[in-house]
Amino acid sequence: MNVTGMKRIVACAIGAALMVSVAACGTTDDGGAAKSSGSSTASAKGFDASGIHKDAAIAALLPSSVTKDGKLTVGSDTSYAPAEFLAPDGKTPVGFSVDLTKALAAVVGLRPETVSSTFDGIIPSVGTKYDIGISSFTVNQERLAAVDFVTYFKAGSTFVVKKGNPEKIDPAKLCGKKLAVQTGTTQETAAADLTKACKAQGDEEIHVQSLKLQTDVTTAVASGKADVFYADTPVAGYAIKQTGDILQTIGEDQDVAPEGIVIKKGDSGTAQAMQKAMQKLIDDGTYGKILKTWGVADGAIKTAEINPAV
Repeated sequence: MNVTGMKRIVACAIGAALMVSVAACGTTDDGGAAKSSGSSTASAKGFDASGIHKDAAIAALLPSSVTKDGKLTVGSDTSYAPAEFLAPDGKTPVGFSVDLTKALAAVVGLRPETVSSTFDGIIPSVGTKYDIGISSFTVNQERLAAVDFVTYFKAGSTFVVKKGNPEKIDPAKLCGKKLAVQTGTTQETAAADLTKACKAQGDEEIHVQSLKLQTDVTTAVASGKADVFYADTPVAGYAIKQTGDILQTIGEDQDVAPEGIVIKKGDSGTAQAMQKAMQKLIDDGTYGKILKTWGVADGAIKTAEINPAV
């Protein structure tokens, strides 16, 4: 069988393994870029937020620019399972971040609307297209200069290769290797830094493949187009499960850091409302139940913070 045919089979196998049967509410703003990448596990049913009641005091903190249409509009790159991804219909957002969105919206008395977007298009559009962004954004100094954050999760980064590591990839020796990352992520930044280090020491540069969707990043390694990919630890673990264990992690988790809700810089009302709503969900146990539903309880935080020190 030729290489192209093999890649198609692997891609189809991944797509079949990433199917889900769920329902949620969402639209698309990415020109059809996002793809279905769901789960066949019981956790994919998600968390029922219908029992969460509005907190009038928290809701009153939101500015009219957010509340006037009765919706909490959230920008999200829905290719990043298990945090935010699409059901088999190619339209319905699901995942633990989507469930947190529904819970937050319930606390402030708004209807949740998750809009599928490309990852690198979310931050520039918060405050215009979107009220907030929830898409596994690692909080770092560069992003804090552009937007405000409310923390809701913590995660590190992990390298993933084919099962058995046939290319003998060593995370400490990536010069000359083919490394896949998602565009706009902290992993892409790390890959660029590693490439510069290779060049500085006279070694062959890393061949970085920057792809718009995490599903394409995963497929690149599974099909052999790339030797290794670098992604958030929960995403890496989920990809391994949903591709039938044809992949594996290597090395230790790197750079554990907070992830946060993106809010327009200076929008203190929305920031305070999201922080208090998230803390309420943490304190009453709803937050923990959502993370447990999706098997990501290890990333739980105890305190939601606005613009944490990083």
